[in-house]
Amino acid sequence: MAQTFGTPFIGREDELARLTGVLERARAGDPRAVLVGGDAGVGKTRTLAEAASQAAATGMTVLTGHCVDLGDVGLPYLPFTEILGVLAADDRFAPAFAAHPAVDRLLGSGTGTAPDPGSRLQLFEGMAGLLADLADITPLLLILEDLHWADQSSRDLLRFLLSRGLLQRPRPGAPAHRLAVFASYRADDLHRRHPLRPLLAELIRLPAVDRVELRPMADAEVARLVRALGTDPLPDATVRRIVDRAEGNAFYAEELLAALPGDFDPASPAMPSGLADVLLIRIEQLSETAQQVLRTAAVAGRRVEHGLLRDAVQLPEDELESALREAVGRQLLVPDEDATYSFRHALTREAVYADLLPGERVRLHGAFARLLAGHSRSAERAAERAHHSRESHDLADALTASLEASDHAQRVGAPAEELRHLETALELWPAVDAAARPEDGDSVTLTLRASAAAARAGETHRAVHLTRAALARAGSDADSELAARVRYTLAGNLMRIDNLTAAFTYSSEALAMIPAEPPSYTWVWAAATHVMAARYVGHDEDAERVARQALRTAEELRLADAQADLMISLVGLEAHNRRTPQGRDRLRAARELARGAGNIPVEMRALYNLAVGCYESGDLDECLTSLTDGLDRARRAGLLSSPYALELRYLQSLVLYTLGRWDECARAAAADAERLPAAGGFATGPALYVALARGDQDAADRARALLDGPFDWMATLVAGIVLTDAAAVRGDAEGAVEWMRGTIARITSDTATDRPDVGVRLAALALSAVADTAVELRLTGDEAGARRWADTATELVEVARATVAKGEDGSRQGPEGLAWLARAEAEWLRARSGPDVAAWEKAVAAFGYGDPYELARCGRRLAEALLAADRREEAAERARAARDTAVRLGAVPLREALDALIRRGRLDGAPSGAERIPVLTAREGDVLRLLTRGRTNRQIGEELFITGKTASVHVSNILAKLGATSRTEAVAIAYREGLVEPGATAST
Repeated sequence: MAQTFGTPFIGREDELARLTGVLERARAGDPRAVLVGGDAGVGKTRTLAEAASQAAATGMTVLTGHCVDLGDVGLPYLPFTEILGVLAADDRFAPAFAAHPAVDRLLGSGTGTAPDPGSRLQLFEGMAGLLADLADITPLLLILEDLHWADQSSRDLLRFLLSRGLLQRPRPGAPAHRLAVFASYRADDLHRRHPLRPLLAELIRLPAVDRVELRPMADAEVARLVRALGTDPLPDATVRRIVDRAEGNAFYAEELLAALPGDFDPASPAMPSGLADVLLIRIEQLSETAQQVLRTAAVAGRRVEHGLLRDAVQLPEDELESALREAVGRQLLVPDEDATYSFRHALTREAVYADLLPGERVRLHGAFARLLAGHSRSAERAAERAHHSRESHDLADALTASLEASDHAQRVGAPAEELRHLETALELWPAVDAAARPEDGDSVTLTLRASAAAARAGETHRAVHLTRAALARAGSDADSELAARVRYTLAGNLMRIDNLTAAFTYSSEALAMIPAEPPSYTWVWAAATHVMAARYVGHDEDAERVARQALRTAEELRLADAQADLMISLVGLEAHNRRTPQGRDRLRAARELARGAGNIPVEMRALYNLAVGCYESGDLDECLTSLTDGLDRARRAGLLSSPYALELRYLQSLVLYTLGRWDECARAAAADAERLPAAGGFATGPALYVALARGDQDAADRARALLDGPFDWMATLVAGIVLTDAAAVRGDAEGAVEWMRGTIARITSDTATDRPDVGVRLAALALSAVADTAVELRLTGDEAGARRWADTATELVEVARATVAKGEDGSRQGPEGLAWLARAEAEWLRARSGPDVAAWEKAVAAFGYGDPYELARCGRRLAEALLAADRREEAAERARAARDTAVRLGAVPLREALDALIRRGRLDGAPSGAERIPVLTAREGDVLRLLTRGRTNRQIGEELFITGKTASVHVSNILAKLGATSRTEAVAIAYREGLVEPGATAST
C-alpha cells in the first residue's frame, strides 16, 4: 500500500513526470527500473509515494520493501521478504508461488535444513521467475526504499533481477514483463567505500535502468511549500528565514515551520541552529507519554510492530493508543496496514535515538532483545535480537543470537550475511564466559565455518584469512584430526587464489598429522587435497604415490566422492591423460561416482577435465557437447559461479571464438557480464579477443582492468593474451615482448614450471610485431636494428619450441599448440630473412583444425610470401580467401590489411606503376620524407614551419593515398615504390 501524505506535492513535477512515463511504458510491456537518489529529506519518499498513488490509480499492484539501519547487523533479503509477504497473502498469486517453491525460504516456509551450495542461485532464479509470472497476472510496481541500508544479499538479488532479463524486451511471441522497479537511496550517505556505490555504477549501465537525482528545491518552490503548509498567513520575513535555512530541503522546511512558536514575529531570532534541534523541538511539543512511546520506537528501528512496541513500552492500552494517535496526528509516525508503525522520516528516528540517555538506551535495547527471544518467529528475528543484545551489553545472548542468525542466513541462501553473523560471533566469543558459550562448539570450528561461508560468498581471499585464523586458534593443543582438517581446508583455499607453494606446504602438514591406518575420512580428504597441491608444484611422483594409496582407502571406506576426486587427479598423472579416449573414459566414470555421491563440486571437476581434454585434442565439436553438459549441470545445481563452472564458461567462449562463432561468443559474454562474481571476469575473456580482432579500441583497457585487485591466474592469462596481441596489432614490438614476458613471469611465479601452455601463443603473437619491426628496419636500410630484432625473435621462438615440447604437464602439446608453434616458426623466419612460403604453408595447414581467424591471419602472410616469390595467382587466391573470412567475422583490421596488400600487390587487376600510386603534393612529399625519419607531427610542423594540426592532416592524406593503415606501413610502401630515397632531405 502506498504511503499517503497530508502535505501538498510541490516542486517535483518534472521528476514525477519521468516516473509516470516509466510506469506507462511498464504497463505496455516495456519493463524499466529507476534509481532515485537525493540527500536525506529532499523528497524521495514523497515523490515515490505520489508515483505509487498514480500507479495504483491505473490498476498497477504497488509493493514496497524497506531497508533498515541496524548498524552492522544484516537482515538478509529484508525488502524482498516484506514484498513477498504481501504477495503471498493475495490468493490471485497462489499458483505463481506454487510454481516457484525456492522463494518459500524467504517466507519462512522452506525446509529447516541447510541448503545445498546451489540454493542461492535457485532462490534468485525463483524470485525472477515469480516476478515474471506475477507481471503476467497484473502490472507490478516494486518500490525499494533506502537502498543505502540494504544488506549485501538484497543488493545481490537486485543486481540479478535487473540484469537477468526481467528488464529486457521480450522476444517476439514471448509474454511482456509489465514491471517497473523504483529504488531510492541517500546520496549524501554514499561515502567513497560505501558498498552501494559499485552496484549503482553497474546498474546504471544497463539499458533499461534510468537514474533520477532529486536536487535541492528552488527557493521559490520552498516558499510555495511553506505557505501551503501554514495554517495561517505567514509574514514574508518568516518565510524568507525558513527558505534560507532549509537550503532547498523540503523536510527541513516542514520541520522548521512546525518548530516555530505560535507568534510569528518577523524580528524573533528564535530559529534552531541544526536539524536535530529542529526535530527535537517538535518532539518536545508532545505529551510526556507520546515522547516515551517515540523514544521506545526509535530503539526498535525505522519500523516497529504494534505488539512489540506495546510490550516494550509497558503502558496501559488506552494510554498507548492515545500517545500513538498524538504522534500520528503530528505526522511523526505513520501507521501501516500490517499493524506496524513507521517513522515518517528516518531523520526523525535518528534524532530521537541520538537524544536518548546512555542508560535509557541500554535498558530499551535489553527489553527488545528479551521480547524477540520469545517471539514466535525468533529464528527469523535473530539478527535483530543480536543487535539489541549487543547494544544492551548482554554479550552472551548476542553470541547465541548471532549464531542463530547465521543459521537462518544459511537456510535462506545469504552467505554474505551468514559470514557477517559468524564474524560477529567470533568477536564475541572471547568476551563471553565459557559456561555461557554453546556446548557443542569451539572457536576453531566456528572459524572454519566462517571461512566456508566466505568461500560461498565469493570472498576467496577472506576465506583464506579466516582459515589462517582457525590455524592460529587451533594452536598446538588441537586434536590431530581437527588440526589436519584446518590445514587441508587452508590448502584448498590457497589453491583457489593460486598461492600454490603455500598450499603444498599445508597439505603436506595435514597429511603428516594423521596416520593412514586405521583408514579415516579425514586422512582420505587430506590426501586428495595434497595430491592436487603436489601436482601444482611439480611433485608428480609424490602425488601419484599418495593418490593410489588414498584411492584404495576411499574404496575400502566407500567414499565414492573422494574416490572420484582421486581418479580425476590420477588421469592427469598417467600416460592415458585427458587428451586420450582412455583418459576421458576414466573421467566419465569419475563423474558418475561423484554424481551418485551427490558431490557436485567434484562432479564439476570431472566435467571440466573432460571438456579441456577434448579441446586440447582438437575435437572442438565434442568439446562443445561436454561444455554444454557441464554448464547445464552447474545451472541445475545453482553453481554457475563456482570455480570449475567459471572455467567451463571461459572454455565455452574460447571454443566459440576459435570456431569463428564470434557473435555467439559476444552475446554469451554480454549475458554473463552482470552475473559473474568479482573474481570471474576472466570467463568473458574470449569476447575481448573478438573485440580486439574487430578493431574495438577499448578492448585493451578492459583487459587491463582484469589485472586490478589481487592476483588471479586466469585473469592474468586473458589480459596477457589481449595486451600482447593489441601491442602487436599497433606495431609496438617492445610493448608486445614486454607483455609476453611479464605475463609468463606472473603466471609461473608460484608453479613448478616456467613453460605454461599459453607461452607458445604469447610468443607467436609477440613474434608478429617483432617480425614487422625487423622487416621495416630492413626496408629503411637499418641492418643493425633489423639484426637486433632478429635476435629477439630467436629468443622468442625458443620459448615456443620449449613449451610445445614439454609444457605444463610435461607432455607435448596438441593441435592448437602445434599450430601456434608453426606460426611462431614462420614469424621467426620473416624476422630473420623475410617471408618464407613453406613456413607459412605449414602454419596455414596447422590452423586447419578449426580456427578460421588464425587461418586467415596466416593466409595473409602466406599471400605476402607468395607475392614476394612472384607467384601472383596463388597470392591473389590466398588473399581473397583470407579477406572473405575477415569480412564474415567482422575482423576490420585484418580486412583493411588485406585490402592494402591487394592494392599494393595489384592482386585485384589494378593498373601498375605510377597509375596505381596516387600523386602526392609537394608538401605531402616533404611530410613523407620526414615520416621516414620517425618524426612526430609536432616535429614535422616545427621543421616545415606549419602547425602540428596541419601536419596531422597531411599525414592522414598520405596514409589514405597510399592505402596504409599506419605510419610505419606508409614508410614501407614509400621505400618499396621508390617515392623517397634514403638520405633525402625535405625542402623548406
